[in-house]
Amino acid sequence: MPEVSLPNGWRPRPYQRRLWSYLERGGTRALEVAHRRWGKDDVALHWAACASMQRPGVYWHMLPMANQSRKAIWEAVNPHTGKLRIDEAFPQAIRTGTRNTDMRLALASGSAWQVVGSDNFNALVGSPPVGVVFSEWALADPKAWAYLRPILAENGGWAVFITTPRGRNHAARMYDAAEHDPAWFVERQTALDTGVFTQETLDQERAEYVRDYGEEEGDALFRQEYMVSFDAPILGAYYGRIIERLEQAGRITDVPVEPLLPVHTSWDLGVGDSTAIWCFQVSGGEIRIVDCIESHGVGLDWYAEKLNERGYHGVDWVPHDARVRELGAPGARTRVETLQMLGRKPQIVPNQKIEDGINALRRTLPRCWFDKKKTGGTGLEALRNYRRAYDEDRKVFADHPLHDWASHYADAARYLAVAWQEMSGQSAGAPAPPRGIEAARFDEIGRLAPAMEDYL
Repeated sequence: MPEVSLPNGWRPRPYQRRLWSYLERGGTRALEVAHRRWGKDDVALHWAACASMQRPGVYWHMLPMANQSRKAIWEAVNPHTGKLRIDEAFPQAIRTGTRNTDMRLALASGSAWQVVGSDNFNALVGSPPVGVVFSEWALADPKAWAYLRPILAENGGWAVFITTPRGRNHAARMYDAAEHDPAWFVERQTALDTGVFTQETLDQERAEYVRDYGEEEGDALFRQEYMVSFDAPILGAYYGRIIERLEQAGRITDVPVEPLLPVHTSWDLGVGDSTAIWCFQVSGGEIRIVDCIESHGVGLDWYAEKLNERGYHGVDWVPHDARVRELGAPGARTRVETLQMLGRKPQIVPNQKIEDGINALRRTLPRCWFDKKKTGGTGLEALRNYRRAYDEDRKVFADHPLHDWASHYADAARYLAVAWQEMSGQSAGAPAPPRGIEAARFDEIGRLAPAMEDYL
């Protein structure tokens, strides 16, 4: 690329130069995992400004959720200068238009730059991007990259992922893979690597986290935010520790479909949104989760076809709003009626408050075995990441879950737990010993696993 003068005399800090140099040399895939206040968004904004001047096209700065983008990027102020960050990276002299409604800049080069969210990437209209920054990638919908990767591969575009860790999720897997891929730049920098903070400041930060969240959670948050640890637990996660225990106990493994048992399903039915389905079998006191399906922008016939192709026939547990008649549907049918016409067997899940359903799933998960190959990707990852919303102003967790990409699978799993209670005629209590599938192997795992009460 030809040399470009950076706006407002900006220059990368010494510890940012490896990433910047890689991009200047034409690198197209980069993952920067770094501590808070490293300047990740700052570097990404200035790089997008340079790239947009050299190659006309559409550029996105993607946050996990569209509704957080305005405060985090569009209206963010540099505390050192008092100026808007977008004005520093994209000065008025290189703009031809600014649209506040959709956070979009038109640039003199013919390019367009826009702040967007990974929760609605499939709904964005217009020309496909040639450069994308995935900010806070560990919190983003991993399907966004699956959707955009072939687009950027076809047009020779670039992608920069910037994040701090959030457990061993898709960002951790990307880091592990990118470390050994010569096509990628990958870097992980802790607060001890950059010298941004003195040891005294770091000690004070840790002490304040402990004071605000307690010893265990405060230390975990400090390790996550400043020591850039993928192994620190996700704060506020409802099921993260239970899933971790299941994994330690060998319950996330090969779980073949038992041909003599029906495969039931539990659905979270999206309206103009994703639909998620868990596929499970019940044998005695155990629940064998053999598969999961999620998609968006397709009708109920698509899901019914997928389930039929895989031979999954049982009760289809759907939420109570499936009784609502769909506006615009032929004859204004309900989704229950539509599923029945498609040869499925829908049944309404007993209606419960969300918090009651969450508690039901917490009690039910210790009964579960998960097929690692079919559920170990987005499905289990969603359960690990489903968490309470956080009030940034009050610095406390809310008493309700955050609605993000993980919600669909988490809601479908919540319906599974309530359905299990209905099917078994009892509340989900302590798990029964496994029976059926390779019983000897499962019993051996059980002897090595911690007591099931520890899961609860």
